[in-house]
Amino acid sequence: MLQTFDERNANLLVNVNGELVHRDQARISPFDSAVQGGDAVWEGLRLYDGRIFKLQEHLDRMRGSALALAFAEIPSHEHVTEEIRKTLAANGMRDGVHIRLTLTRGVKITSGMDPRLNQGGPTLIVLAEHKAPVYSKQGLTLVTSAIRRFPPDCLDPKIHHANLLQSILAKLQANAAGADDAVMLDTRGFVAETNATNLFLVYQGVVMTPRPVACPEGITRATVIALCKAHRIPNAERDLSLTEFHRADEVFCTGTLGELAGVTKIDGRTIGDGAVGEATRRLSQLYRELVQREGTLVA
Repeated sequence: MLQTFDERNANLLVNVNGELVHRDQARISPFDSAVQGGDAVWEGLRLYDGRIFKLQEHLDRMRGSALALAFAEIPSHEHVTEEIRKTLAANGMRDGVHIRLTLTRGVKITSGMDPRLNQGGPTLIVLAEHKAPVYSKQGLTLVTSAIRRFPPDCLDPKIHHANLLQSILAKLQANAAGADDAVMLDTRGFVAETNATNLFLVYQGVVMTPRPVACPEGITRATVIALCKAHRIPNAERDLSLTEFHRADEVFCTGTLGELAGVTKIDGRTIGDGAVGEATRRLSQLYRELVQREGTLVA
């Protein structure tokens, strides 16, 4: 799975600290914390017919991550939402759009790691692109990575930070194996997530997902759990081993960028009958119906 360039994005206007500039002229300082040390938090949002699904939850998570990193200043939800509106309007966007928010600690007075060198406030970047869900609906192939997800006592995954080296290293292994993405285990050997998404399995009618110990508290993940409860679909959150995924009836992944996508092969094992399963299809439809009727109007 490799994303391709969408010609509609050739002349995007990118919002950097409130200034809208052509994508080719968009710049951040070499003294910015994102450049100096990956010291930033981020969120991915999706626009459906003028509405952003779960905007409040995404902004709450971004603020919570920034608080955990002790950012001296954090823009209000209202300010961030207004910058999103401004960016969408400038690009004439209303549907089929993915928005990447990045909030960095800001520009340092001189190069260095110490956050006390950040004295000018944060940097907020709003990048909106025309982008459909990126995963194939025909079924994904995964391979297990040797890279482990950190537990909370090393780097808490509840901090939605922009240092993605673990994910990139795992993705390199998936690419080398000819797979779409990589399964990542925690340090105890249980499945955490993929390099980019949360994971679910279906076994004997029960939808299960790993506890958010070594994986982020995914917003799409939480939505799927809520859909299961609302529609009386048996579900559970618990530690799950790789073997349980190998022998599952169905496997699917979740995330804002790709919504829900079925997995049909892991480590050379065919999952179920090798096709996207009934529970995955049902939950995908329920999710699609939900995002079409709920959300914050921004465009």
